[in-house]
Amino acid sequence: MAKNTETTVIKKYANRRLYNTGTSTYVTLENLAAMVKGNEEFVVQDAKSGEDITHSVLTQIIFEQENKVGQNMMPIAFLRQLIRFYGDQMQMVIPGYLEQTMAAFSREQEGFRDKAIGAGGQNPMKMMEAQVRRNTEIFRQAMTVFNPFAAAIMPAGANGGAEEAPAAKEDLSDMRRQLADMQKRLEALDAKKAE
Repeated sequence: MAKNTETTVIKKYANRRLYNTGTSTYVTLENLAAMVKGNEEFVVQDAKSGEDITHSVLTQIIFEQENKVGQNMMPIAFLRQLIRFYGDQMQMVIPGYLEQTMAAFSREQEGFRDKAIGAGGQNPMKMMEAQVRRNTEIFRQAMTVFNPFAAAIMPAGANGGAEEAPAAKEDLSDMRRQLADMQKRLEALDAKKAE
Protein backbone atom coordinates (compact mmCIF):
# COMPACT_ATOMS: atom_id res chain seq x y z
CA MET A 1 0.00 0.00 0.00
CA ALA A 2 0.99 3.66 -0.33
CA LYS A 3 2.89 5.64 2.26
CA ASN A 4 0.91 7.19 5.14
CA THR A 5 2.19 10.68 4.34
CA GLU A 6 0.83 10.73 0.78
CA THR A 7 -2.75 10.82 -0.39
CA THR A 8 -3.41 7.90 -2.70
CA VAL A 9 -5.82 8.29 -5.58
CA ILE A 10 -8.26 5.42 -6.04
CA LYS A 11 -10.08 5.35 -9.37
CA LYS A 12 -13.53 3.83 -9.57
CA TYR A 13 -14.51 2.52 -12.98
CA ALA A 14 -17.96 2.04 -14.51
CA ASN A 15 -17.70 -1.71 -13.82
CA ARG A 16 -17.39 -0.78 -10.11
CA ARG A 17 -13.78 -1.90 -9.93
CA LEU A 18 -11.46 0.18 -7.76
CA TYR A 19 -7.91 0.86 -8.90
CA ASN A 20 -5.19 2.00 -6.48
CA THR A 21 -2.91 4.31 -8.47
CA GLY A 22 -0.27 4.16 -5.71
CA THR A 23 0.25 0.41 -6.01
CA SER A 24 -1.08 -0.04 -9.58
CA THR A 25 -3.44 -2.79 -8.42
CA TYR A 26 -7.16 -3.34 -8.22
CA VAL A 27 -8.52 -3.20 -4.68
CA THR A 28 -11.73 -4.06 -2.87
CA LEU A 29 -13.79 -2.21 -0.29
CA GLU A 30 -12.11 -4.46 2.30
CA ASN A 31 -8.72 -3.18 1.14
CA LEU A 32 -9.93 0.41 1.46
CA ALA A 33 -11.26 -0.34 4.96
CA ALA A 34 -7.81 -1.69 5.87
CA MET A 35 -6.23 1.50 4.50
CA VAL A 36 -8.53 3.61 6.70
CA LYS A 37 -7.63 1.50 9.75
CA GLY A 38 -3.96 1.94 8.86
CA ASN A 39 -4.40 5.74 8.70
CA GLU A 40 -3.59 5.80 4.99
CA GLU A 41 -5.05 8.86 3.30
CA PHE A 42 -6.85 8.34 0.01
CA VAL A 43 -9.41 9.94 -2.24
CA VAL A 44 -11.72 8.06 -4.58
CA GLN A 45 -12.38 9.57 -7.98
CA ASP A 46 -14.77 8.55 -10.72
CA ALA A 47 -12.41 7.31 -13.44
CA LYS A 48 -14.41 8.92 -16.25
CA SER A 49 -15.42 12.31 -14.81
CA GLY A 50 -12.70 12.78 -12.16
CA GLU A 51 -15.43 13.64 -9.61
CA ASP A 52 -14.49 13.08 -5.96
CA ILE A 53 -16.72 10.24 -4.73
CA THR A 54 -14.83 9.50 -1.51
CA HIS A 55 -17.87 10.22 0.69
CA SER A 56 -20.12 7.72 -1.08
CA VAL A 57 -17.42 5.01 -1.09
CA LEU A 58 -16.71 5.47 2.63
CA THR A 59 -20.45 5.30 3.29
CA GLN A 60 -20.56 2.09 1.27
CA ILE A 61 -17.73 0.64 3.41
CA ILE A 62 -19.71 1.45 6.56
CA PHE A 63 -22.82 -0.16 5.03
CA GLU A 64 -20.81 -3.31 4.24
CA GLN A 65 -19.35 -3.43 7.77
CA GLU A 66 -22.76 -2.89 9.38
CA ASN A 67 -24.19 -5.82 7.40
CA LYS A 68 -21.64 -8.28 8.78
CA VAL A 69 -22.93 -10.43 11.62
CA GLY A 70 -21.74 -9.07 14.96
CA GLN A 71 -20.26 -5.90 13.46
CA ASN A 72 -23.10 -3.46 14.16
CA MET A 73 -21.78 -0.29 15.77
CA MET A 74 -24.68 2.04 15.06
CA PRO A 75 -27.73 1.47 17.26
CA ILE A 76 -31.13 1.64 15.59
CA ALA A 77 -32.12 4.65 17.71
CA PHE A 78 -29.02 6.52 16.48
CA LEU A 79 -29.76 5.66 12.84
CA ARG A 80 -33.38 6.82 13.19
CA GLN A 81 -32.31 10.10 14.78
CA LEU A 82 -29.68 10.63 12.10
CA ILE A 83 -32.33 10.13 9.39
CA ARG A 84 -34.58 12.64 11.16
CA PHE A 85 -31.85 15.29 10.92
CA TYR A 86 -31.79 15.16 7.10
CA GLY A 87 -33.59 18.25 5.84
CA ASP A 88 -33.92 19.60 9.40
CA GLN A 89 -32.59 22.98 10.51
CA MET A 90 -30.01 21.14 12.61
CA GLN A 91 -28.56 19.31 9.59
CA MET A 92 -25.77 21.85 9.08
CA VAL A 93 -24.57 21.46 12.70
CA ILE A 94 -24.56 17.67 12.87
CA PRO A 95 -21.52 16.88 10.63
CA GLY A 96 -19.21 19.16 12.62
CA TYR A 97 -20.57 17.85 15.91
CA LEU A 98 -20.10 14.21 14.88
CA GLU A 99 -16.61 14.94 13.55
CA GLN A 100 -15.55 16.66 16.79
CA THR A 101 -17.11 13.91 18.89
CA MET A 102 -15.33 11.15 16.98
CA ALA A 103 -12.02 13.06 17.10
CA ALA A 104 -12.37 13.49 20.88
CA PHE A 105 -13.30 9.83 21.30
CA SER A 106 -10.29 8.74 19.20
CA ARG A 107 -7.95 10.89 21.28
CA GLU A 108 -9.24 9.32 24.47
CA GLN A 109 -9.59 5.79 23.12
CA GLU A 110 -6.27 4.55 24.52
CA GLY A 111 -7.09 6.05 27.91
CA PHE A 112 -10.43 4.24 27.90
CA ARG A 113 -8.71 0.95 27.10
CA ASP A 114 -6.00 1.40 29.72
CA LYS A 115 -8.45 2.34 32.46
CA ALA A 116 -10.96 -0.37 31.54
CA ILE A 117 -8.32 -3.10 31.39
CA GLY A 118 -5.98 -1.96 34.18
CA ALA A 119 -6.51 -3.08 37.74
CA GLY A 120 -8.30 -0.49 39.82
CA GLY A 121 -9.26 1.49 36.71
CA GLN A 122 -12.36 3.62 36.51
CA ASN A 123 -15.74 2.20 35.65
CA PRO A 124 -16.03 2.35 31.82
CA MET A 125 -19.66 3.57 32.09
CA LYS A 126 -18.60 6.53 34.24
CA MET A 127 -15.88 7.34 31.72
CA MET A 128 -18.44 7.27 28.90
CA GLU A 129 -20.80 9.51 30.91
CA ALA A 130 -17.96 12.01 31.35
CA GLN A 131 -17.40 11.88 27.57
CA VAL A 132 -21.13 12.56 27.01
CA ARG A 133 -20.86 15.65 29.20
CA ARG A 134 -17.84 16.87 27.22
CA ASN A 135 -19.66 16.18 23.94
CA THR A 136 -22.67 18.11 25.19
CA GLU A 137 -20.43 21.10 25.85
CA ILE A 138 -18.94 20.82 22.34
CA PHE A 139 -22.47 20.71 20.91
CA ARG A 140 -23.50 23.74 22.98
CA GLN A 141 -20.48 25.65 21.68
CA ALA A 142 -21.35 24.69 18.10
CA MET A 143 -24.93 25.82 18.66
CA THR A 144 -23.65 29.20 19.90
CA VAL A 145 -22.12 29.78 16.49
CA PHE A 146 -25.26 28.88 14.55
CA ASN A 147 -28.06 29.85 16.92
CA PRO A 148 -27.35 31.64 20.22
CA PHE A 149 -30.96 31.15 21.36
CA ALA A 150 -30.78 27.35 21.02
CA ALA A 151 -27.37 27.31 22.73
CA ALA A 152 -28.87 29.07 25.74
CA ILE A 153 -31.05 26.05 26.50
CA MET A 154 -28.15 23.57 26.31
CA PRO A 155 -26.51 22.60 29.63
CA ALA A 156 -23.15 24.20 30.46
CA GLY A 157 -21.19 25.45 33.42
CA ALA A 158 -20.59 29.18 33.74
CA ASN A 159 -16.91 28.58 33.03
CA GLY A 160 -17.39 26.67 29.77
CA GLY A 161 -18.05 23.39 31.54
CA ALA A 162 -15.27 23.86 34.12
CA GLU A 163 -17.72 23.63 37.03
CA GLU A 164 -18.41 20.23 38.51
CA ALA A 165 -21.26 18.52 36.64
CA PRO A 166 -24.32 17.17 38.48
CA ALA A 167 -24.80 13.41 38.87
CA ALA A 168 -24.81 11.60 35.54
CA LYS A 169 -28.47 10.54 35.72
CA GLU A 170 -29.62 14.09 36.47
CA ASP A 171 -27.38 15.43 33.72
CA LEU A 172 -28.80 13.00 31.16
CA SER A 173 -32.37 13.70 32.28
CA ASP A 174 -31.79 17.44 31.98
CA MET A 175 -30.27 16.98 28.55
CA ARG A 176 -33.26 14.91 27.38
CA ARG A 177 -35.71 17.55 28.66
CA GLN A 178 -33.76 20.37 27.05
CA LEU A 179 -33.47 18.52 23.73
CA ALA A 180 -37.22 17.84 23.79
CA ASP A 181 -37.84 21.52 24.54
CA MET A 182 -35.51 22.54 21.71
CA GLN A 183 -37.32 20.17 19.32
CA LYS A 184 -40.68 21.71 20.29
CA ARG A 185 -39.31 25.21 19.68
CA LEU A 186 -37.92 24.21 16.29
CA GLU A 187 -41.25 22.63 15.32
CA ALA A 188 -43.04 25.82 16.41
CA LEU A 189 -40.68 27.89 14.26
CA ASP A 190 -41.30 25.58 11.30
CA ALA A 191 -45.07 25.91 11.82
CA LYS A 192 -44.81 29.71 11.86
CA LYS A 193 -42.80 29.70 8.63
CA ALA A 194 -45.41 27.49 6.96
CA GLU A 195 -48.23 29.94 7.77
